[in-house]
Amino acid sequence: MSTKKIYLPRLIEKNIETSMLTNGCIVIEGPKWSGKSTTAERFAKKVVKLQRPATFNQYKLLSDVGDSKLFDGEKPLLFDEWQKIPELWDYIRAEIDDTGGKGLFILTGSAKPIDDKNRHSGIGRFKKITMRTMSLWESNESSGEVSLEKLFNNDDNITGTNVHSLEDIAYLICRGGFPESITEQNKELALNYSKDYVESLVESDIVNVDGIKRNPTRARNILRSYARNISTSNALTKIQKDIESNFEIEDMRTIYSYVNALTKLFVIEETESWTPRLRSKTTIRTTNTRHFVDPSIATSILHASPNDLMNDLNTLGLLFENLVIRDLRVYAQTLHGSVFNYRDRDGLEADAVVHLNDGRWGLIEIKLGGESLINEGAKSLIKLSEKINHEKMNKPSFLAVITAVDKFAYKRKDGVLVIPIGCLKP
Repeated sequence: MSTKKIYLPRLIEKNIETSMLTNGCIVIEGPKWSGKSTTAERFAKKVVKLQRPATFNQYKLLSDVGDSKLFDGEKPLLFDEWQKIPELWDYIRAEIDDTGGKGLFILTGSAKPIDDKNRHSGIGRFKKITMRTMSLWESNESSGEVSLEKLFNNDDNITGTNVHSLEDIAYLICRGGFPESITEQNKELALNYSKDYVESLVESDIVNVDGIKRNPTRARNILRSYARNISTSNALTKIQKDIESNFEIEDMRTIYSYVNALTKLFVIEETESWTPRLRSKTTIRTTNTRHFVDPSIATSILHASPNDLMNDLNTLGLLFENLVIRDLRVYAQTLHGSVFNYRDRDGLEADAVVHLNDGRWGLIEIKLGGESLINEGAKSLIKLSEKINHEKMNKPSFLAVITAVDKFAYKRKDGVLVIPIGCLKP
């Protein structure tokens, strides 16, 4: 007897729906197992799964000879894992140019094609949408009492109650946001999905992503060192030293090659630096902050259980930052924004800067919780806000400390918001 899969709605569905009205082809990119195909199929009339050998062989032949049957069937036509036949891009572009149609094609891919840099941009025909793993709002593990959108609209009279304990947060980090793990009722089995993901990643995906033969053991070692530097702006040279002290000597060219491959597979998603207009000159550190697309990738490669994290609060704090950054990226995408970080030579920082396309922005510090850490984060945010030249930039829409375990969401007397991640929604 077959069991019907549970589908939890995704925030990018609205992005897909509106983008199909103005573009000939939608390209949904993101990590494997993040739910791209399942969501895309809800918008398609015909689905072509190129990961199936027989289907791939059939469509590769049609592509090689330019057969018109390539696009047979009712539209929208979905090509799942389209990067297996990169030539599809140019065929689809020509079809869109010839017909002028909208919402004709959907492409999903869990890796960037080998020749992606040399490919025609497809501006005006293709719309790329990133699908990440699921946020706590999408997995029904946030109450959603605090809306990020409302914060940007100057509605900061927040209230909310957090139900998560620190043990809960440690579990959510280790389980991650892969849809199959979220819908798995057995909590122990749910922890295995990210482990299977990492196993598939190092044994297969990273070997085949760009035609460069790579070693699974070396991939594991580099992933572990990267995970040990999670949520830091440490240079790759420090990761190199970590590898050499724990595993074997590696040259920087090899490390760059593996990190680039992990980026192409949407495993690594580093947070870029934000460069605001400041009142006084200072050097802004431009090194990206190291993050995985999902925190469970780090715990799986480190063999860290929820209990292990509870016994190492420093590591738990760094991984909690990765979880919050994941959720903020998912939420910011729905608001047409991006997530950055800020660090300067004077020690001022913001773990996250959510910057919308219309120029509005908010500063965020990420802390496990507790009065001392919240005070520290609030002080840093206020000092940084005062340093920004508000004559040349908008004032921040909000300053917020996002926490793991504080019981309530509230506004402090100094104006800084305290928001448990279990209360936040887009």
